[in-house]
Amino acid sequence: MRVTAEKLGKRYNREWVFRNFDFTFEQGNTYAITGPNGSGKSTLLQVLWGQLPQSTGLMKYEMNGREISITEIFQHLSIATPYMELIDEFTLVEMVEFHFKFKKIRGGRTIEELLNLMELSHARAKHISNFSSGMKQRLKLALAFYSDTPLIFLDEPSTNLDKKSTEWYMKNLLGLPNECAVFIASNQEHEYPANSVKIDIMRFK
Repeated sequence: MRVTAEKLGKRYNREWVFRNFDFTFEQGNTYAITGPNGSGKSTLLQVLWGQLPQSTGLMKYEMNGREISITEIFQHLSIATPYMELIDEFTLVEMVEFHFKFKKIRGGRTIEELLNLMELSHARAKHISNFSSGMKQRLKLALAFYSDTPLIFLDEPSTNLDKKSTEWYMKNLLGLPNECAVFIASNQEHEYPANSVKIDIMRFK
């Protein structure tokens, strides 16, 4: 999978969030989008994954030599963000089963195996509304990690995670296959590997 941004820009009214963003993202790499709070990291991710339309420039997605349209790209990506909503009325099992009606499970694992990998099998019958903020964040990350998609977008991934859960996050992040391209918006160095390709959004103001 290849994602190409050409002269990409996003503005609200007359204020530019970023502009003249040129970059080609390739599979097998982790990209750390860095910058201070409020600098536009989340907005850039949302434009890259196709949720927000860009104000200027072009986005291009290619897989196996075939161009993928913006209306189809959602099938090839997974997202985990602190602001992403879960369905509170579902139990954990119901939430996982519902999610994987729309995505294939990476590695052909079963739902039971996923619950064990999440280290949340003890909460299988618990409603999401009764999850702690850390449990919700781990679930969001797990749904992204275990979905068989080549593009993975993580926005401030260790939000609400304790030390043990942060270690779980990094273990799963480093265990992703080489055919993935991973995008991490973060101003915390512990959230991305040291060998990540770092992109400072402040360069595109």
